[in-house]
Amino acid sequence: MEFLQSVFGVIGDLTWGWSLIPFLVVLGIFHTLTSGFVQFEFFKRMFRVLTESRSEVEGHISSRAALLVSVGGRVGGGNIAGVAVAVTLGGPGAIFWMWAIAVVGMATSLFECSLAQLFKRTEPDGSYRGGPARYIMFGLGPSYRWLAVVYAICLIAAFGLGFNAFQGNTVAGAVQDSLGVDRIWSAVLLGVATLFIIYGGIKRIAKAADVIVPIMALGYMAIAIIIIVLNIGSLPGVFASIFANAFGFEEAVGGGMGAAIAQGMRRGLFSNEAGLGSAPNVAAVAHVRHPISQGIVQSLSVFIDTIIICSCTAFVILLGDVYEPGADIDGIVLTQQSLVSHLGAWTQYFLTAAILLFAFSSIIYNYYLGENALTNLTKHPASMHVFRVLIAGLVFLGATAEGATDVFFFSDPMMGILAVVNLLAITMLFPVGLRVLNDFRAQLKAGIDRPVFDPDKFPDLNIDRTAWTGAEQQAIAGEEATPKPAPAE
Repeated sequence: MEFLQSVFGVIGDLTWGWSLIPFLVVLGIFHTLTSGFVQFEFFKRMFRVLTESRSEVEGHISSRAALLVSVGGRVGGGNIAGVAVAVTLGGPGAIFWMWAIAVVGMATSLFECSLAQLFKRTEPDGSYRGGPARYIMFGLGPSYRWLAVVYAICLIAAFGLGFNAFQGNTVAGAVQDSLGVDRIWSAVLLGVATLFIIYGGIKRIAKAADVIVPIMALGYMAIAIIIIVLNIGSLPGVFASIFANAFGFEEAVGGGMGAAIAQGMRRGLFSNEAGLGSAPNVAAVAHVRHPISQGIVQSLSVFIDTIIICSCTAFVILLGDVYEPGADIDGIVLTQQSLVSHLGAWTQYFLTAAILLFAFSSIIYNYYLGENALTNLTKHPASMHVFRVLIAGLVFLGATAEGATDVFFFSDPMMGILAVVNLLAITMLFPVGLRVLNDFRAQLKAGIDRPVFDPDKFPDLNIDRTAWTGAEQQAIAGEEATPKPAPAE
C-alpha cells in the first residue's frame, strides 16, 4: 500500500504540482485571445437559458437541464471549504486570482463543451452521449482510441469511485457534527437516494438537479446577500484588501502575492473544473440547435460556480471577525464560524443542509460521469447494474467511517491524468472548435438569432448526422430557415 501511495504521489506531483495548473492557465488565456474574448462576446446570451421553461424537443434533455446538472456537479465542498482554505493560506488576494482563472476558464469550458456536442453520438433510445472520450475517438481518429481509454479509466476511478466516497464522508461528517446523527443513518439515506436517482438514468438525474440546484444555490446566495447588506459599510474595504493583496501592495500571509496567486488559481480550478474534462460529459446530452449554444451555456456554469458561489463564501468570511490570515483552521469550520458570527447559531444547521445538497448533487453528477465513461469501455448491460450498485456501496462506505476514504488516495492523481489528456485533446482540436465558432458567428451576422448546425458544412469531420439531421432537428431548423434581424443588444 505504501508503494502504491508513493507512486500515485509522484503522479500527483507531476500533474497538479508541475504541469497541470500552468497548462490550464496558458490554455485558458490562449482560448480567450484567439477566440476574440468569446466569453465576453456572448456573456449576455448565456443568461437566456435561465428563462427556458421546457425541453426544446419532447423526450430530450434541455440545455437548461444540462446546465443545472453541471452546476450541481461543479458546486460542492470546494465552494465552502476550498474558498476558506484559499483565503487562509493565500490571503484575501487569492479571491482575485480565483476570479481571474474563472474568467479565462469560461473560454476553455466553451470550447471543450462545444466539442462534446459536435462529436456526440445518438443512443438507441434517442438520447445522446458524448464527452472527451468520444471527441478523442471521433475527432482525433481511431489511432487515438488508446488515449480515450486512458481518459475513461481515469474518469471512472476519480469521479465515479473516489470522489463519491469523499462526498458521502463529507455529508455524514457534517450531519454528525452539527445534528448528532450517527453516520450509519446518513449512509443509509444517501445510499438509497443515490440508487433511486441513478437507476432513472440521465433524465431522472436532470429532474433531480432541476429541484436541488436552484434551492441550494439561491438559498446560499440569499444568506450571503443578507450578510453583505448588513455589512455594506465594510464592503469597500474588503474589495480594497482583495486587490491590494492580489498585487502585493499588502501582505496578509507569508509568501505574499505568490501565495495569493497559487492558492487562488488552484482552488478556482478545483472548484469550476474548466478544462478538466468532466463537464463536457454532461454538456453533450443536451438537445440544442448548434454545438456552440451549449458551449456558451457551460461558460455560465463556470461563472455561477466561481464568480457567484465562491464569492459568496469569500464575502461571508472577509466581512466577519473570525478570519485570521495564516491560521490553522479547517475550511468548513472557518465558514461555519463566520456565518454564526454574522447571523447566529442557527446558521450552522443551514450550512449542514447546504453541504448535504451540494454533496448529493455532486454524487449524482459524478455517477453520470462514471457511467458515461463506462460506455466507452463496454456495452454489456450487466456492467451498468454492477457499476450502479458499486457507486451506492461506495457512498455508503464513505459515509460510515471517517477513515474509509483513505483508500481512495488515487483520486486526485487520476483526475490529474485525465485533465492532462483532455487538455491535449482540446489543444489538438482547437482549430475544429474555432471553425464551428465562426459558423455560429456567421449565422448571427446573417441575421439568424438562433443559429442551426449543418453537418454538411463539415464533411471532413466524423460527425453523427443522426444527432443533427433527424426529423426533430429538421423541424427546429425549419423555424430558423428564414433569416431575421437579431434583436438589439
